[in-house]
Order: sequence, then C-alpha cells, then structure tokens
Amino acid sequence: MAKVVVGLSGGVDSSVAAYLLKEQGHEVIGLFMKNWHDDTVTISDECPWLEDSNDAMLVADKLGIPFQTVDLSDQYKKRIVDYMFDEYARGRTPNPDVLCNREIKFDVFMDIALELGADFVATGHYCQKTTTVENGQEVHHLIGGADANKDQSYFLCQVSQKQLAKTLFPIGHLQKPQVREIAAAQNLITAGKKDSQGLCFIGKVRLPDFLQQQLQHKAGDIVEIDAQTSREKMLELVPVEEMGDENELVSLSRKRKYHPTEGKVVGQHQGAHYFTRGQRKGLAVGGTPEPLFVIETDVLTNTIYVGQGKQHPGLYRRGLFVTADEMHWIREDLEIAEGETMEVMARIRYRQTLEKATLHRAENGLYVIFDNEQSAISPGQFVAWYQENECLGSGVIS
Repeated sequence: MAKVVVGLSGGVDSSVAAYLLKEQGHEVIGLFMKNWHDDTVTISDECPWLEDSNDAMLVADKLGIPFQTVDLSDQYKKRIVDYMFDEYARGRTPNPDVLCNREIKFDVFMDIALELGADFVATGHYCQKTTTVENGQEVHHLIGGADANKDQSYFLCQVSQKQLAKTLFPIGHLQKPQVREIAAAQNLITAGKKDSQGLCFIGKVRLPDFLQQQLQHKAGDIVEIDAQTSREKMLELVPVEEMGDENELVSLSRKRKYHPTEGKVVGQHQGAHYFTRGQRKGLAVGGTPEPLFVIETDVLTNTIYVGQGKQHPGLYRRGLFVTADEMHWIREDLEIAEGETMEVMARIRYRQTLEKATLHRAENGLYVIFDNEQSAISPGQFVAWYQENECLGSGVIS
C-alpha cells in the first residue's frame, strides 16, 4: 500500500477520495491549500476558505487521518492572479482553473506532498488514469471521468507525464450521486455541501472588482456590427505575407478585425479588458430586437464590438491557432511533426460537447480546424484535444 497525500478542499469529492483510499488500505494524509486571503472581491459565502478549511479538518478527523494546512497564497498570486491580470490587460480571457491545476495543485502542492514522503498525490477530480507500456516506457493516459456531466479532464489538460505518474483519481470511475451517497453513508459533513463555483480556490468573484485591483476604468465605445458586415469580413482575403503555405488555415483561424466606422456606436463601457467574446451581461445597452453579444474586443483602441443574437456570424469561426510555445502534449509520444495532421475530438471550454476537428502542425504552431463552426472562440482560453476519451494535449488559443 502507498503513502498518499490527498488535497482536501473541504468539498464532498475530495472527502470521498480520501475515504476510498483509506478503505483500500493506503496511508492517507489530508492537506488543505490556503490560496487566497482577500474576501473583499468574493460574492456572499460561495467559497470562504475558513469554512472550507474547517470542513476539511472535520473530514480528516472523522476518517482518522493526519491533517495540515499549507499556505500557498504567495505562489497563487504570482502564478495565477498576476497572470490573469496580464492576460486581461492584453485582451485575452484566461482560464484560472486550468492554470491552478498546472501551476499549483500538480506543481507546488505536489512538491510539498513528495517532500512529506508521499508516493502519490490524490485529488477529487472526475477523471481517470490508466498506464500502459509502450516501447519499454510507461505511458500514462488521462481519461475522461465516468460521469460525463462532471468530466473534469479539460481542467487537467496541461498536466505532464511526470505529474500523472504521481497522481491518483479515486472517484473518477463514479457518478456524482454515488459520491454523495458514499459521503452520506459515512456521515461526512461535506455530504450535502454545494459544489464550489467561480475562480479556483477563490470562489465566485465580482470580476470587475477583482480586475480593478490592477486594471483601471477606461471609458470607450460599444460599436454594433451588423450581420452582413461580419459576413463580408469572413470573406476578406488574408494578405499574402500573412499566409505562407497555410492560406486556408490562416483564413479559417484568424481573429476578425473591425473598425469603428464599420458599425454604429450604441453605448459606452468602462474598459475593453473587462469583456470577452460571447459575453452578454454587463453591456447595459437595451432597445435592440435581439440581445447584444460581444463579438470582438480591441484593447488597443479600447473598443467593444457587439452583434445582435446568438446566431450573429461574428461569433462563429471554424479554426483557431496555438503558438508553438503554448502547445502542450500530455501524450508526448503522439506529438505530430511539421506538415502532419491528426484527426481528433476537441473542446474549447469546460463541459462543451467534444467536436470533430483536425490538427495541422505548422512551423510556428498548431492549427485546430473544426468540422463545424464554433461559437465564441476566445484568445487566452484553452483548446484540448482527445482520441477515444483520452486527453492527448492542449494549448492556449492565440
């Protein structure tokens, strides 16, 4: 049996993960990560760390396992919060949950666990791991969770083979209702606790309040683009110097650039960096036949471009691009070379249904071309690609 450090978050999933490991005979240690101190930007009681810490301690006591808290708030600020501010300032939309797993749970936290003599680190994620031997080498496979509604493999799309080798996912084969039943049967205090929402380890936040800690208000125009203008943008030729030998891939993947003169000013905003593609709330513009959605932002001119309705063509495109330095392969043995392609299933956000796509490796990165148009492809978010429910890799959308 192994020595396993469980990241006890104060939620039901990690609580049951710890219980199952103890039942299997492992030596289990509970470790709570304190990653945030500032409660001024959180909404109500969605994820107060003190309550979570107490719940985690009570679970550990109930299970009879050692428990301690580690303060990772400095690392969290440097690696997650500062990164978020930088990305929003650039007009991109970061995914803190993916980053938190890559930078905190499976890096800083894992290092602490291994220093405590752990053989493995376990989490309450809804995903699974299998291990095979390929050409004499162990290969670890990140598989989606058995509960399709809770599959969290997308949030782990940046982990490495080295990290997977030391990781266990004790509840990945279970459905969420089964997890709650186990917790209730063991009288764990977290059995009926709601799932936390919002930023990883911070909870629900007032995003403008959060961003205003670093990014100042800056008034700008909200410009409405009509559907026909947006369609014409799709058909515009890409300059030859931007194409190289990849003209079609570039055309399918490029961000559309609008100019204020191509639409009409319908309102004002307080900072283009507060908005993301596909966003509806927060525009405070009414009087249109259909709701307005953000179709593009420009932080250089501080302009937000909007269109009417969920079907506005400005929201859709078939492709995206990942630069070489932001491309990550979990299955390093399957990485394709320049000029090669790979048929995959892919998603650009958590809980999105996997969609058919083709990877095209170019000299400077990777094009992901979907069979069907995708809504609100947002720079800074992650695209993850799969084969047969195994996450092979991911990248930051350029």
